[in-house]
Amino acid sequence: MTQKYKEQYRPQFHFTPEKSWMNDPNGMVFFNDEYHLFYQYYPNDTVWGPMHWGHAVSRDMVHWEHLPIGLYPDEHGMIFSGSAVVDWNNTTGFFEDGKPGLVAIFTNHDKYPDSDRDRQRQSLAYSKDNGRTWVKYEGNPVLSDENITDYRDPKVFWHHETEKWVMVLATGQSATLYTSSNLKEWEFASEFGANAGSHDGVWECPDLFPLAVDDDENNQKWVMFVSIGDDPKGKEGSRTQYFVGQFDGTTFTNENSDETVLWLDYGRDNYAGVSWSDIPASDGRRIYIGWMSNWRYANLVPTKTWRSAMTLPRELSLTATDDGVRLVQKPISEIGKIRKSSRVQEGLNIDESSPISIELNNELTELELEIEQKTAATFDLIVEHSEDEKTIITCDFANGALLVDRTNSGDNSFSESFPTVQEAPLKMNSEGKLKLQLFLDTSSIEVFANDGEVAMTSLIFPSKIGEKLHLVSNNGETKISTMKVSKLNSIYE
Repeated sequence: MTQKYKEQYRPQFHFTPEKSWMNDPNGMVFFNDEYHLFYQYYPNDTVWGPMHWGHAVSRDMVHWEHLPIGLYPDEHGMIFSGSAVVDWNNTTGFFEDGKPGLVAIFTNHDKYPDSDRDRQRQSLAYSKDNGRTWVKYEGNPVLSDENITDYRDPKVFWHHETEKWVMVLATGQSATLYTSSNLKEWEFASEFGANAGSHDGVWECPDLFPLAVDDDENNQKWVMFVSIGDDPKGKEGSRTQYFVGQFDGTTFTNENSDETVLWLDYGRDNYAGVSWSDIPASDGRRIYIGWMSNWRYANLVPTKTWRSAMTLPRELSLTATDDGVRLVQKPISEIGKIRKSSRVQEGLNIDESSPISIELNNELTELELEIEQKTAATFDLIVEHSEDEKTIITCDFANGALLVDRTNSGDNSFSESFPTVQEAPLKMNSEGKLKLQLFLDTSSIEVFANDGEVAMTSLIFPSKIGEKLHLVSNNGETKISTMKVSKLNSIYE
């Protein structure tokens, strides 16, 4: 392992930049057996600054190769968030000999001439060499609207039924859809969301894609992601919501009431997530990754040479529940590549007088539990990082909730907003059991409940990963049907 990836708090199985500042994932596309991950990047400091697109590639979304910066600021401004697609049919005319290539669609950010008002416009760049070098389109910008200040983060995809490109764009407090035959000329299609969902902050980083409900390809619905920027009046800071409905190539129709708010993740640290484009049909998965931070404290977290990580990549699906169709997310199966050993225990009965402790030995850990409530009101999983540091995951059977308490997880001196108890609604599954899957890295804990029906992503900054795990049943008995503890390798080994 190289020394530069051993810094304090450096994640060992999550993507991080080699150095400097990173935020939103951008331009995620699969092409010629490579997953591309671009990201908002400021190479000259560990705090936000003039935005570039950093770049990395992977063949498994677990191990990454860092590449030179993909896009630099230009005469039209900084390079804000956006997406990338494969232009299979050369609709742009950028490519010769019938060969497909990559096209990036991004927001240029600058100021209006002789004004302090922000200006955001959409531009193109293309690559003929698998994303290694990029040419800015001479006709940039290709889309602008002087009436809208927050006008950014284009997510583009090819809509087969109408044989057009579709762009979903964050436009203040709504998402606006445009269509195009060539990625260069865009027509207004529709607007969504002015009265729907949460408006606790500015809308950002939208995505729109179809998913089958419970693996039934004849029952497809469309999902729209919308991230919400940090508003000082809000408790949680920045977070991401989603909508479920239908899309006909022009208009997205939400199948829930405007008042319904569906959260992608109940932790504080999963923002701006979007999905990969052009994953082949033979694979069939819809996979996304999020920025593992929160604008409330992203510039303040106690890392030194680099700042920010991405979440684990997650496969998305839809399932029908008593409350309606809901999103499910699971860590990608490729994570199995870094499991080095596992131990399984079954049939553990825990009561309040006999907690169970397990040695973690400060190793990277994945934990899988199947829990049966007997008589207990609550059940705690306590990750003891050190004598004075612990993260507590509580299953509150009585109130139907899952909580992640990081108030004593480690360093939280950098922000009053950081020490907090995060809470998600949680029901037992159809078998009357509760499934938990946890991933513990050097500075994060990701919790997935009931096969991904609930996700909670949380940064933590302990002095050690974890020395012990304590299983504690409160006010009664809890049964652990199965417990699997897996040690994980660093992706740098």
